[in-house]
Amino acid sequence: MNREGLGAPAPVAPLSALPETFTGNRALDLEEGLIFEIGRAEVCGVDLPVPEGRSERLGGLRRAEAPDLPGLSEPEAMRHYVRLSRMNYGIDSGLFPLGSCTMKHNPRLNEKMARLAGFADLHPLQPVSTVQGALELMRQLSRQLLALTGMAAVALPPKAGAHGELTGMMAIKAAHRAHGRNRTVVLVPESAHGTNPATAALIGYEVRALPARPDGTVDVETVRAALSPDVAALMLTNPNTCGLFERDIVEIAAAVHAAGAYFYCDGANFNAILGKVRVADLGVDAMHINLHKTFSTPHGGGGPGAGPVVLSPALAPFAPVPALVEQDGALTLVETEGAPGAEQALGRMSAFHGQMGMFVRALAWMLSHGADGMRQASEDAVLAANYVRASLMDLLSAPFAERPAMHEALFDDSWLAGTGITTLDVAKALIDEGYHPMTVYFPLVVHGAMLIEPTESESKASLDLFIGALRDLAMAAKAGDMARFLGAPHYAPRRRLDETRAARAPMLRWVRPPSQAAE
Repeated sequence: MNREGLGAPAPVAPLSALPETFTGNRALDLEEGLIFEIGRAEVCGVDLPVPEGRSERLGGLRRAEAPDLPGLSEPEAMRHYVRLSRMNYGIDSGLFPLGSCTMKHNPRLNEKMARLAGFADLHPLQPVSTVQGALELMRQLSRQLLALTGMAAVALPPKAGAHGELTGMMAIKAAHRAHGRNRTVVLVPESAHGTNPATAALIGYEVRALPARPDGTVDVETVRAALSPDVAALMLTNPNTCGLFERDIVEIAAAVHAAGAYFYCDGANFNAILGKVRVADLGVDAMHINLHKTFSTPHGGGGPGAGPVVLSPALAPFAPVPALVEQDGALTLVETEGAPGAEQALGRMSAFHGQMGMFVRALAWMLSHGADGMRQASEDAVLAANYVRASLMDLLSAPFAERPAMHEALFDDSWLAGTGITTLDVAKALIDEGYHPMTVYFPLVVHGAMLIEPTESESKASLDLFIGALRDLAMAAKAGDMARFLGAPHYAPRRRLDETRAARAPMLRWVRPPSQAAE
């Protein structure tokens, strides 16, 4: 009997043996064309008559022909997007093991707070006298971030991690300029996030790569050998993208400062050290913090995000505007560089003050956890990652296994040698098991990398099921079950695409077929 007392479930036939349906649907797995294919030009969700005496106010800007948009009734539009949503995988669907991306549960309390009228209905151009509560929330958030990092200042405007990274590096460039230094080089370890060299190059720096040691970390002697009067900064991720804490980070920071350069720390992996390490004590000059990752706000799909950057005393004067200050007992925003409170500001990085909804969600998470809860969150995240790694090391191959992992477990593809199966095949087969795949082929310093970050959100039961799925896949690969992998995913709404063709010849827009154009 099964747990419902209804007897054992019937055996599942392979998809190829299942009968075809008239609609193309399989129960609640609904098949539907693109919205452009199912729409009709004559249908509209709103049908209003043209008012009498209407005058044209567009002049020569009026379109010569109607936009090529699908026509759908309201029920059709609603059903279309609900059906699409059922094809999505998100953190509310199950464990989201993306390595180096910290996809954790978003408590609904945070969502409720962000929807309070006093926050949700704000307009960025309101007079500051009418938004004192919102500004106070921003100040409280700033105080929390400074207490957690030990830094001197925080800039809230950046809209994402890479935007915060850009802000911090521009503050470094402004500081060098203010001191009359023309430095042109930024050092970036090979294990860094890809945005690090991109950010440095974007603002005009020459990027020089630093190799990692065999244990996956950066050697202080390698840094010293690369330092010169031309070096403006070192950009280092800690914990790094191999899931390891850079144990020589204090010595590295001292060497960088002795050479007259600044130390930028990529804070994307802050979830691993939250409440455990004050980055100021490590010698960091600037670090971005992803509120949408570490502090549990909605993440994925391109936003919204928030990437505040914390700054050391040496860089604090160069923080961008708008800057939050208190004047005559009231909070206000200094909007112009050079004004009192922003005399050396690097300029403006964002049209307004930042992502208010993300600020509310992050502060709600901080206050609901407290200092001890945030510390436990990072401890549990590290525990979960090490549990996953320890549970798979007898079947999968783990580089740098001599050192404990931080927030993520890293495996390479040497365990697949001789099987004819690749890391990508394993990731696709994991979709059939009901999971979003882990990060694959990153970091680049590990061949065929599989990077798993379970976060603190997952229970032991959840982790055990995920571990069991990976163990079963590993045993199937080693047993030569090629069909399970090479055709995967078998059960997704769409089968595996030709990724090489998709990358080289992407179809970025829908083109109306001649048959429809003729109609």
